[in-house]
Amino acid sequence: MHGLVTSLSLYLTLQNEQIRLRKVVSDISVEIEKNSKELETIAIVNDVEQAECKCCGLKEDCTPAYIVEVEESYSGNWVCGLCSEAVKERLIRTPKTSTGDAVASHREFFQKFNNTARLNPKLSLACILRDIAKRSCENRSSKNSSMTKLGRSTSCFPNIDLTN
Repeated sequence: MHGLVTSLSLYLTLQNEQIRLRKVVSDISVEIEKNSKELETIAIVNDVEQAECKCCGLKEDCTPAYIVEVEESYSGNWVCGLCSEAVKERLIRTPKTSTGDAVASHREFFQKFNNTARLNPKLSLACILRDIAKRSCENRSSKNSSMTKLGRSTSCFPNIDLTN
């Protein structure tokens, strides 16, 4: 009888171990399912897309949420970090300009830069110097129009003595 009790207790112990093992496997599978769902949501959140800057054409890998946030800030245009700083600077200099106009203006400037500076650096230098001269002339003419011009008096004739 002792052998029977030992066999029965061994059998019950094995049954209990098997039940515990099933419970552990079941608990693990539930945890795996939870984690896989969390991983799927993380993968969706961290999904990246390539966004192209409307001004310079630079492509960056960004999350869809970030792309939407930038587009909302710049009138539906995705703008890279460097161009966004240039657009912000333009908005500070001319506060009456809309964000869309500032983006368009920067895009035009960048295209002009690409057409001259990258293709022909000497032509670019000439264009820059021309623009500087034009601005300088405009500044002088606007200052001169506000000031009254002084006429030359008769006492200012130069006196050159050629006898010495």
